[in-house]
Amino acid sequence: SPQGRSKKKSRKHQRFLERRALLEQKGLLSPSGHRSTQTPVAGPGAHAALPKANGTTTQRSGKVPKPKQVISASLSPSASPDSIARHHSVLLSQGNCSSKKVRTSSLVLRPGKYVAIDCEMVGTGPQGRLSELARCSVVNYEGDVIYDKYVQPELPIVDFRTRWSGITKQHMKSAIPFKAAQAEILKILKDKIVVGHAIHNDFQALKYFHPKDRTRDTSQIPLLKQRAGLPVRANVSLKNLARQLLHKRIQVGCKGHSSVEDAQTAMELYRLVEVQWEKELACSLPPRSPSPTTDPIADSSQYLDDQYWPTDLMASGL
Repeated sequence: SPQGRSKKKSRKHQRFLERRALLEQKGLLSPSGHRSTQTPVAGPGAHAALPKANGTTTQRSGKVPKPKQVISASLSPSASPDSIARHHSVLLSQGNCSSKKVRTSSLVLRPGKYVAIDCEMVGTGPQGRLSELARCSVVNYEGDVIYDKYVQPELPIVDFRTRWSGITKQHMKSAIPFKAAQAEILKILKDKIVVGHAIHNDFQALKYFHPKDRTRDTSQIPLLKQRAGLPVRANVSLKNLARQLLHKRIQVGCKGHSSVEDAQTAMELYRLVEVQWEKELACSLPPRSPSPTTDPIADSSQYLDDQYWPTDLMASGL
């Protein structure tokens, strides 16, 4: 009957409003029209007060059960680093980067999006002056090794640089071709925020360019140098920072560096100043072009159907 269809449509629209309120509260969808003066709360009662065009509010009829307040700063698993950074920037800009308490660091930028990398190079070409990749190690946010392989350079090795690289002729027996290693490593780095020390050298060895806003170079961050009591403009080694700030000794002995140890150390240094560093980066992010999740004038009616809703949002808020 028409009355039955009307009720069904009304329930569907009600569910749409509840979901839209949840996305707005999570920062994944900008509110349409003027903001209500009340703080949004996730749950079925999030839009009990609906904004009118003139800024006033009207109360929805009917009793709505008082929901449990759900506070979550996490994003959906499909969120890209760019959308995470934009979300972080929006949160901070709402408080002018300092006037409001903002959930930062790993609460917004999830640990699964971070890796740290370090590469060891050998000398090829005339007099061994050309640096080529011979080992690459990648660790996750917790410092666990997720990749560590020896790599056969494309040109014949002239200088193993064992004193620094730790690479010997014996290691090359188990090495994989450069192209194969490059494909494996870049697959890991895709859509990740990559930490490293003087990381441009590692990217150069990989013949790769990683987006600047997804790169965290511990050799360039003034926060670490200040903590270590060093001049901000000074070139500081990973070994020195590790000794000063982490009270650990690395790169010692005559067997050369360990790319695993260096990657783990870079991640430890990053986590030491993670909160403040990410806050400063978010404040300095340049304006970005609107996207479907951030454009205020985007047509939000397309999100009405279940297929557009991430499963984690459905589970956490409804």
